[in-house]
Amino acid sequence: MKQNQVIAIEKGIKARALQEITEAHHSLQKSAILSGISRTYRPKDEEGEQLPPEATRVQIRTEEIIRDTSDVLTKLFDIVATKDWANCEAKADVVVDGNVLLAQVPATYLLFLEKQLVDIHTFIKKLPVLDASESWVFDASADCWATEPVQTTRTKKIPRNHVKAEATEKHPAQVEVYYEDVIVGTWRTVRFSGALPAKRVNELLARVERLQEAVKIAREEANNLEVKEQKVGEKIFQYLFA
Repeated sequence: MKQNQVIAIEKGIKARALQEITEAHHSLQKSAILSGISRTYRPKDEEGEQLPPEATRVQIRTEEIIRDTSDVLTKLFDIVATKDWANCEAKADVVVDGNVLLAQVPATYLLFLEKQLVDIHTFIKKLPVLDASESWVFDASADCWATEPVQTTRTKKIPRNHVKAEATEKHPAQVEVYYEDVIVGTWRTVRFSGALPAKRVNELLARVERLQEAVKIAREEANNLEVKEQKVGEKIFQYLFA
């Protein structure tokens, strides 16, 4: 691929990446489509009223949005890398926790990466977190987090007779009708969520912050070819969201 071809397609990939990450960000702010619920009803006895179960499915899952966003940004990171590798001669290693994550990276790409990581940091910081007031466990069958089942009762007002005065030869009995709340069944409720545990979000934030520091150090070390297609995005997002 020639350098002018890389430049020609770079703009389109950037525009698509911006659009998709914006849509992903907006989707993750809609708590209604991240949440689900399952309720089943059981009457107290066989003669009790039968009620149909209620269910709302989780429509989006944060990990899926992360994967889709990673795929889009991987293409963007790769095309910009291809351009910058050809433009620059000065290179430096990006070293995280003593390991070389990216080797001999051109200074121009380090500058791009530094700016992108600011946006990724913002993206991670705004990821939805599970409600800390609930106790959550991962439900593999629903592929999302779920609360422990909670049992609640359903009551129904049943009429009762209260004899105020017994019947006599001259007067009928005086009866007063009152209503008593009687338990007729129970609800079993489980809440679902496509959000993430706070620990998971904090781990992702720590990763991106370590990478940001490593990129800044590498850019300082870098000084200033022929177009060769680069594949670096996958390594970056495997590290960030592994």
